[in-house]
Amino acid sequence: MQEIIVNLHMHTRYSDGSGLHKDIAAAALKTGLDAVIVTDHNILVNGFEGYYKDKNKKVLMLIGEEIHDQARDPQKNHLLVFGANRELAAFADNPQNLIDQAREAGGICFLAHPDDPEAKAFNETDISWVDWSVRNYTGIELWNALSELKTVVPTKLHGAFYAYFPSFVARQPIPNTLAKWDELLSTGQKIVAIGGSDAHALHMHLGPFHRVIFPYEFHFRGVNTHALLPEPLTGDVKADRSLIYKAFAAGHCFVGYDLPAPTKGFRFSAQGLDGTAIMGDEISARNGVTLQAKLPSNAEIVLLKDGLPVQTWQNQQACTHITTEPGVYRVEVYRRYLGRRRGWIYSNPIYVRQEG
Repeated sequence: MQEIIVNLHMHTRYSDGSGLHKDIAAAALKTGLDAVIVTDHNILVNGFEGYYKDKNKKVLMLIGEEIHDQARDPQKNHLLVFGANRELAAFADNPQNLIDQAREAGGICFLAHPDDPEAKAFNETDISWVDWSVRNYTGIELWNALSELKTVVPTKLHGAFYAYFPSFVARQPIPNTLAKWDELLSTGQKIVAIGGSDAHALHMHLGPFHRVIFPYEFHFRGVNTHALLPEPLTGDVKADRSLIYKAFAAGHCFVGYDLPAPTKGFRFSAQGLDGTAIMGDEISARNGVTLQAKLPSNAEIVLLKDGLPVQTWQNQQACTHITTEPGVYRVEVYRRYLGRRRGWIYSNPIYVRQEG
């Protein structure tokens, strides 16, 4: 499998970001990303999709959209749509119809920042997802880096601290989002988890002080989605776009917080009588299944089954667990960074199914 690093969910001046597409490309090239997915609000911006190059580096820019009903007060139910062949903002008033239209247009879609609380000190309202009756979406944005900021700024003083020391912000996906993901998985649905930066490069002023919250480059070193492809990117935009979106749709990906240490090289797999499986796949429980996780460096590994911890390994780079029990198995990895235990890697599940 070929692993690529994708940063997704970001905004330009076409909606409420401060930068241009060329600024995003430059930041992505500098940080070594393989691809970025720009998702301006309620507008499918044409003309910027393709490869951007600088000397011997290149990055693929893809264009998606973040859609929500602008007439709704308060704002809720933001949907990330990738790969659709047309503008879909006109369907935003009905989340299920929007999801259906995205699928008909050849796209995949993810519920954006399922938990996005208010930040009263900065007059930011709660824009969480609330319509949980919807079906047939691809997955959820498990970790949204900007939404997490809202959970740690009860006062403007806190905001000023994190503006100057942004590396202290990220801790893990919002716990309620993790719990909701496990709840959804328990219904038998395949729900793919991705991680997004929600980068805006916002210019903030507090008295005489001015900071960009947070520069694209900072976001691109943080919460990323790592996709596992069956073959390397070719340099052909259409073909590579298809490879990435197929990997996302299948759940062949994981969320990595790359600031404390690179997460590239993580693998979670299963071997059984009927073959092997990677993240997003199903495998039969018949005669037992061996689950394996491998990390790029030592950390705390937690194996979960149906949302509950099964086994924990401390300061390990690899682990193995044998099971005969059907269930939804996934891995969380933690490591110390800036004095705190922080989430580092969140795998997509392997679905161990009952035979017959």
